[in-house]
Amino acid sequence: MAQIDQQAAYVLHNRPYRDTSLIVDFFTLEHGKVPAVVKGARRPNSKLRASVQSFVPIQIAWRGRNELKTLTQAEPVAAMMFLKGDGLMCGLYVNELLSRTLQPFDSHPQLYVYYQYVLNELLSGDDIQGALRTFEHRLLGELGYLPDLDNKSSDSIYLLNPGQGFVTLQVAPAEKQKAFCFYGWQLEAIASDNYSDTQVKRASKRLMRLLIDHLLGYKPLRSRELFQKM
Repeated sequence: MAQIDQQAAYVLHNRPYRDTSLIVDFFTLEHGKVPAVVKGARRPNSKLRASVQSFVPIQIAWRGRNELKTLTQAEPVAAMMFLKGDGLMCGLYVNELLSRTLQPFDSHPQLYVYYQYVLNELLSGDDIQGALRTFEHRLLGELGYLPDLDNKSSDSIYLLNPGQGFVTLQVAPAEKQKAFCFYGWQLEAIASDNYSDTQVKRASKRLMRLLIDHLLGYKPLRSRELFQKM
Protein backbone atom coordinates (compact mmCIF):
# COMPACT_ATOMS: atom_id res chain seq x y z
CA MET A 1 0.00 0.00 0.00
CA ALA A 2 1.50 3.32 -1.13
CA GLN A 3 2.54 5.69 1.65
CA ILE A 4 3.19 9.41 1.14
CA ASP A 5 4.90 11.35 3.95
CA GLN A 6 5.78 14.93 4.91
CA GLN A 7 3.40 16.86 2.67
CA ALA A 8 2.66 20.54 3.27
CA ALA A 9 -1.11 21.02 3.31
CA TYR A 10 -4.20 22.94 4.38
CA VAL A 11 -7.74 21.70 5.04
CA LEU A 12 -10.27 22.86 2.46
CA HIS A 13 -13.42 20.99 3.43
CA ASN A 14 -14.62 18.14 5.62
CA ARG A 15 -17.76 16.07 5.91
CA PRO A 16 -18.85 13.30 8.30
CA TYR A 17 -17.98 9.75 7.38
CA ARG A 18 -19.48 6.77 9.14
CA ASP A 19 -19.90 7.07 12.91
CA THR A 20 -16.73 8.82 14.06
CA SER A 21 -14.65 9.75 11.02
CA LEU A 22 -14.35 12.56 8.47
CA ILE A 23 -13.60 12.77 4.78
CA VAL A 24 -11.34 15.78 4.34
CA ASP A 25 -10.23 17.56 1.19
CA PHE A 26 -6.62 18.66 1.71
CA PHE A 27 -4.85 21.16 -0.54
CA THR A 28 -1.23 20.06 -0.74
CA LEU A 29 1.83 21.71 -2.21
CA GLU A 30 2.99 18.74 -4.28
CA HIS A 31 -0.15 16.72 -5.02
CA GLY A 32 -2.94 19.30 -5.30
CA LYS A 33 -6.26 18.31 -3.77
CA VAL A 34 -6.10 15.07 -1.80
CA PRO A 35 -9.32 13.54 -0.40
CA ALA A 36 -8.66 11.36 2.64
CA VAL A 37 -10.50 9.58 5.42
CA VAL A 38 -9.48 10.82 8.86
CA LYS A 39 -10.43 7.93 11.10
CA GLY A 40 -11.92 8.78 14.49
CA ALA A 41 -11.57 12.54 13.94
CA ARG A 42 -15.03 13.21 15.39
CA ARG A 43 -14.17 11.57 18.70
CA PRO A 44 -13.49 14.14 21.48
CA ASN A 45 -10.15 12.51 22.35
CA SER A 46 -8.91 12.17 18.75
CA LYS A 47 -5.27 13.14 18.31
CA LEU A 48 -6.01 14.26 14.74
CA ARG A 49 -9.09 16.35 15.57
CA ALA A 50 -7.25 19.60 16.30
CA SER A 51 -4.95 19.20 13.29
CA VAL A 52 -7.67 19.04 10.64
CA GLN A 53 -9.00 22.59 11.05
CA SER A 54 -9.22 25.20 8.31
CA PHE A 55 -6.49 27.83 7.93
CA VAL A 56 -3.86 25.79 9.82
CA PRO A 57 -0.67 25.00 7.87
CA ILE A 58 0.05 21.33 8.51
CA GLN A 59 2.21 18.46 7.35
CA ILE A 60 0.33 15.28 6.55
CA ALA A 61 0.95 11.69 5.53
CA TRP A 62 -1.44 9.23 3.91
CA ARG A 63 -1.63 5.76 2.49
CA GLY A 64 -3.82 3.99 -0.04
CA ARG A 65 -3.95 3.07 -3.71
CA ASN A 66 -7.48 4.31 -4.43
CA GLU A 67 -8.44 7.96 -4.97
CA LEU A 68 -9.79 8.23 -1.42
CA LYS A 69 -6.74 7.96 0.83
CA THR A 70 -6.43 7.26 4.55
CA LEU A 71 -4.70 9.93 6.62
CA THR A 72 -1.97 8.52 8.85
CA GLN A 73 -0.48 11.71 10.30
CA ALA A 74 -1.24 15.43 10.60
CA GLU A 75 0.93 17.89 12.49
CA PRO A 76 0.49 21.69 12.63
CA VAL A 77 3.61 23.57 11.56
CA ALA A 78 2.36 27.03 12.57
CA ALA A 79 -0.44 28.59 14.58
CA MET A 80 -3.98 28.72 13.24
CA MET A 81 -4.90 31.91 11.39
CA PHE A 82 -7.75 33.49 13.33
CA LEU A 83 -9.72 35.04 10.51
CA LYS A 84 -12.78 37.00 11.52
CA GLY A 85 -15.60 39.01 10.00
CA ASP A 86 -15.29 39.55 6.26
CA GLY A 87 -11.88 37.87 6.29
CA LEU A 88 -13.39 34.64 7.64
CA MET A 89 -16.26 34.67 5.15
CA CYS A 90 -13.80 35.23 2.30
CA GLY A 91 -11.55 32.46 3.62
CA LEU A 92 -14.48 30.03 3.57
CA TYR A 93 -15.25 31.18 0.02
CA VAL A 94 -11.66 30.56 -1.14
CA ASN A 95 -11.67 27.10 0.45
CA GLU A 96 -14.98 26.16 -1.14
CA LEU A 97 -13.82 27.46 -4.49
CA LEU A 98 -10.70 25.28 -4.41
CA SER A 99 -12.61 22.25 -3.16
CA ARG A 100 -15.17 22.62 -5.95
CA THR A 101 -12.80 23.35 -8.85
CA LEU A 102 -9.65 21.30 -8.26
CA GLN A 103 -9.38 17.75 -9.54
CA PRO A 104 -7.81 15.21 -7.14
CA PHE A 105 -4.03 14.87 -7.44
CA ASP A 106 -3.70 17.63 -10.04
CA SER A 107 -0.66 19.50 -8.76
CA HIS A 108 -0.71 23.32 -8.65
CA PRO A 109 2.31 24.45 -6.58
CA GLN A 110 2.08 28.06 -7.81
CA LEU A 111 -1.60 28.20 -6.81
CA TYR A 112 -0.63 26.87 -3.37
CA VAL A 113 1.64 29.91 -2.98
CA TYR A 114 -1.22 32.22 -3.99
CA TYR A 115 -3.46 30.47 -1.46
CA GLN A 116 -0.97 31.28 1.29
CA TYR A 117 -0.83 34.84 -0.02
CA VAL A 118 -4.60 35.33 0.08
CA LEU A 119 -4.86 33.91 3.61
CA ASN A 120 -2.21 36.36 4.82
CA GLU A 121 -4.04 39.23 3.12
CA LEU A 122 -7.36 38.18 4.64
CA LEU A 123 -5.68 38.10 8.04
CA SER A 124 -4.25 41.61 7.66
CA GLY A 125 -7.48 42.98 6.19
CA ASP A 126 -5.64 45.73 4.26
CA ASP A 127 -7.09 45.01 0.81
CA ILE A 128 -9.39 42.00 0.95
CA GLN A 129 -11.07 42.69 -2.38
CA GLY A 130 -7.79 43.11 -4.23
CA ALA A 131 -6.43 39.90 -2.70
CA LEU A 132 -9.54 37.95 -3.67
CA ARG A 133 -9.44 39.19 -7.25
CA THR A 134 -5.75 38.27 -7.51
CA PHE A 135 -6.44 34.78 -6.20
CA GLU A 136 -9.45 34.24 -8.47
CA HIS A 137 -7.41 35.49 -11.43
CA ARG A 138 -4.58 33.06 -10.70
CA LEU A 139 -6.96 30.15 -10.02
CA LEU A 140 -8.71 30.61 -13.37
CA GLY A 141 -5.35 30.89 -15.10
CA GLU A 142 -4.05 27.69 -13.51
CA LEU A 143 -7.18 25.78 -14.51
CA GLY A 144 -7.16 27.08 -18.08
CA TYR A 145 -10.39 29.06 -17.78
CA LEU A 146 -8.94 32.57 -18.07
CA PRO A 147 -9.54 34.35 -21.38
CA ASP A 148 -6.73 36.47 -22.84
CA LEU A 149 -6.63 39.80 -21.00
CA ASP A 150 -3.56 41.22 -22.73
CA ASN A 151 -3.10 43.25 -25.90
CA LYS A 152 -6.38 45.09 -25.57
CA SER A 153 -7.04 48.58 -26.94
CA SER A 154 -7.67 50.85 -23.95
CA ASP A 155 -10.74 52.63 -25.33
CA SER A 156 -12.35 49.64 -27.02
CA ILE A 157 -15.26 47.74 -25.48
CA TYR A 158 -14.98 43.96 -25.26
CA LEU A 159 -17.84 41.50 -24.92
CA LEU A 160 -17.19 38.38 -22.86
CA ASN A 161 -18.44 34.96 -23.82
CA PRO A 162 -17.45 32.99 -20.69
CA GLY A 163 -16.77 29.83 -22.63
CA GLN A 164 -14.92 31.40 -25.56
CA GLY A 165 -13.30 34.71 -24.59
CA PHE A 166 -13.63 38.33 -25.67
CA VAL A 167 -14.77 39.90 -28.91
CA THR A 168 -14.42 43.57 -29.78
CA LEU A 169 -17.70 45.45 -30.11
CA GLN A 170 -17.99 47.74 -33.11
CA VAL A 171 -21.25 49.34 -31.91
CA ALA A 172 -22.64 50.32 -28.53
CA PRO A 173 -23.63 47.24 -26.48
CA ALA A 174 -27.27 46.23 -26.17
CA GLU A 175 -28.78 46.49 -22.70
CA LYS A 176 -28.61 42.73 -22.12
CA GLN A 177 -24.93 42.72 -23.14
CA LYS A 178 -23.74 45.37 -20.69
CA ALA A 179 -23.12 42.97 -17.79
CA PHE A 180 -20.67 41.12 -20.07
CA CYS A 181 -18.84 44.21 -21.39
CA PHE A 182 -15.49 45.60 -20.29
CA TYR A 183 -13.22 48.41 -21.44
CA GLY A 184 -9.79 47.44 -22.67
CA TRP A 185 -8.07 49.59 -20.03
CA GLN A 186 -9.95 47.67 -17.31
CA LEU A 187 -8.81 44.32 -18.71
CA GLU A 188 -5.22 45.55 -18.91
CA ALA A 189 -5.32 46.54 -15.23
CA ILE A 190 -6.83 43.17 -14.26
CA ALA A 191 -4.14 41.36 -16.26
CA SER A 192 -1.49 42.96 -14.03
CA ASP A 193 -3.55 42.59 -10.82
CA ASN A 194 -3.72 46.36 -10.41
CA TYR A 195 -6.94 47.02 -8.50
CA SER A 196 -6.21 50.50 -7.18
CA ASP A 197 -8.89 52.09 -9.37
CA THR A 198 -12.47 51.77 -8.07
CA GLN A 199 -13.87 51.08 -11.54
CA VAL A 200 -11.32 48.31 -12.05
CA LYS A 201 -12.29 46.74 -8.71
CA ARG A 202 -15.93 46.66 -9.74
CA ALA A 203 -15.16 45.38 -13.23
CA SER A 204 -12.82 42.68 -11.92
CA LYS A 205 -15.38 41.43 -9.42
CA ARG A 206 -17.98 41.20 -12.19
CA LEU A 207 -15.54 39.47 -14.55
CA MET A 208 -14.37 36.90 -12.01
CA ARG A 209 -17.93 36.09 -10.99
CA LEU A 210 -18.99 35.54 -14.61
CA LEU A 211 -16.03 33.23 -15.24
CA ILE A 212 -16.31 31.33 -11.95
CA ASP A 213 -20.05 30.82 -12.30
CA HIS A 214 -19.44 29.38 -15.76
CA LEU A 215 -16.67 27.13 -14.40
CA LEU A 216 -18.97 25.83 -11.64
CA GLY A 217 -21.82 25.16 -14.04
CA TYR A 218 -23.82 27.96 -12.37
CA LYS A 219 -24.23 25.87 -9.22
CA PRO A 220 -24.26 28.30 -6.27
CA LEU A 221 -21.49 28.52 -3.70
CA ARG A 222 -22.72 28.04 -0.14
CA SER A 223 -20.15 30.49 1.22
CA ARG A 224 -21.37 33.20 -1.16
CA GLU A 225 -24.99 32.64 -0.03
CA LEU A 226 -23.90 32.77 3.62
CA PHE A 227 -21.99 36.00 3.05
CA GLN A 228 -25.03 37.60 1.40
CA LYS A 229 -27.26 36.61 4.32
CA MET A 230 -24.84 38.09 6.84
